[in-house]
Amino acid sequence: MPEISPPLSEPLDVLVVGSGVAGLSCAVRLATLERARVGILTKGSLTQSTTRFAQGGIAAVLPGDEDSTDSHLADTLAAGAGLCDEAAVRVLVDEGPSRVTELIALGAVFDRLPSGVLERALEGGHSSPRILHAGGTATGAEVERALVQAVEETAASLLEHWFALDLLVEEGRCRGVVALDPAGARAEVRAGAVVLACGGAGQLYSVTTNPDEATGDGIAMALRAGVAVADLEFIQFHPTALHHPAMPRPLISEALRGHGAILRTAEGERFVDELAPRDVVSRAIARELTRSGTDHVYLDCTGIEAFSSRFPTIAVALGTAGLDPAREWLPVAPAAHYLCGGVLTDLDGRTSLPGLLAAGEVACTGVHGANRLASNSLLEGLVFGARASEAVSSGRLERAETGVFAPAAVPLRAFGELAPAPAPVRGALRAGEARRRLQAEMSADAGVVRDAASLDAAAKVVAEIETGFGRPSSVEEAEVSNLCLIGRALLEAAAARRESRGAHTRADFPERSETYRARLVFGRQQSDG
Repeated sequence: MPEISPPLSEPLDVLVVGSGVAGLSCAVRLATLERARVGILTKGSLTQSTTRFAQGGIAAVLPGDEDSTDSHLADTLAAGAGLCDEAAVRVLVDEGPSRVTELIALGAVFDRLPSGVLERALEGGHSSPRILHAGGTATGAEVERALVQAVEETAASLLEHWFALDLLVEEGRCRGVVALDPAGARAEVRAGAVVLACGGAGQLYSVTTNPDEATGDGIAMALRAGVAVADLEFIQFHPTALHHPAMPRPLISEALRGHGAILRTAEGERFVDELAPRDVVSRAIARELTRSGTDHVYLDCTGIEAFSSRFPTIAVALGTAGLDPAREWLPVAPAAHYLCGGVLTDLDGRTSLPGLLAAGEVACTGVHGANRLASNSLLEGLVFGARASEAVSSGRLERAETGVFAPAAVPLRAFGELAPAPAPVRGALRAGEARRRLQAEMSADAGVVRDAASLDAAAKVVAEIETGFGRPSSVEEAEVSNLCLIGRALLEAAAARRESRGAHTRADFPERSETYRARLVFGRQQSDG
């Protein structure tokens, strides 16, 4: 890899790494309300992010609704299986309506009834219909469109097709990132503050709803820098991804089950409450697949009227696959979908490293606990992206004793630093081969259901793959190195959590244990500033 080139000509006020809902909403707010000099660094184009794949919608209780924010809070806490930070959830449900209103003011268009009232849908784990959609199941794409348009009008520096390699840490503070520019040269991008908003790590698995870009780069950078990271064992599997060779797997939205779609075995039997939280439905499908010896179950949507007009995005995907939801059941199976953990933050997005903030899927705000409630992810990005912007604009860059960092009912249990990666072996696996092998192993042994033996087997394979990489010489190798590092941390945490809770299911420890009602933390929990 080339030597580091001279830094960009002038430091930014804030650098946002990532171009999903959290990063863009943070950047727009800083640039328009605070007049800050904002840069956005993203490894693809501005419109390439996991946000655009989000079908489910945005959960929010708006003024005048018969629903209540207390009910939304209770549903979120129930889904999180005892690991949510209640203060963070309260922030989410109370501030979410204002953030949604701001998004509409930016031009986002949500589905409405003929009367003009915003249409609401019911999804798994919610006690009331409170989900806003755009274009039926194109919510993420519409949110991304509105935010990208606003960012293009306000951001000072758009660094597209740049790849962030590592955090730039000087005298105990984050001062920017070291990155690869589009030509492959290393460069320093300096900033007064850095906001990580670069998504999750769905590409750890061979069957995923996440795009190729979801390689956990922000979390890996944090792990290497010793920044506190937690809850990596809680990978949420979406229960109803289309069983089809396409990758990322087409998502068959929870909204269909909210409109009456039924999960059936090959024999036509209904076997689970379709509107239970995602972890419950995914485990039920996994049990059925083991029982039947098959690799998919079926979603019966034949009772949904006007399917194509109500869910046009899904209808197009199904048509491409040669499926007609009005006449035949849809083959579905769980797919890796969302990482509930990430870089630990306080209630304003600040991390254990002064000058570094995080928001969106890369972060662990405490909102999701052990299992994310459906349609809370876009809302979390809007709310905590905005809070991170306010912390930056006020100059408050060292974390506070709030949120997951506050002494609370869910304590932080330290793991310390991750052991160094195994020494590289010259001439080992190529990046593409290594990535496929890693994904296959994680899917086989660290999926919906794990046990001690499977986790140990996966750890050995990950260590073997890691020996194939020294200092990465390309973006592809850097992505595989990042995935291996996160995979190793996930496996270590999953092996240590000897219970079943939320999205983490251990066949050898099937019950929930109060002993493990804690966050398992890698890195330093204390601010060094």
